[in-house]
Amino acid sequence: MKVRNSLRSLKTRHRDCRVVRRKGRIYVINKTQRRYKARQG
Repeated sequence: MKVRNSLRSLKTRHRDCRVVRRKGRIYVINKTQRRYKARQG
């Protein structure tokens, strides 16, 4: 999982990417292409 300071560029990599907030952290998750995941904060 990548830790990035800007997740906007990662969200546009694939059309199934979702930005999710969990426990004060922001995650990019993707159910179909599981390699696209990232964390911020």
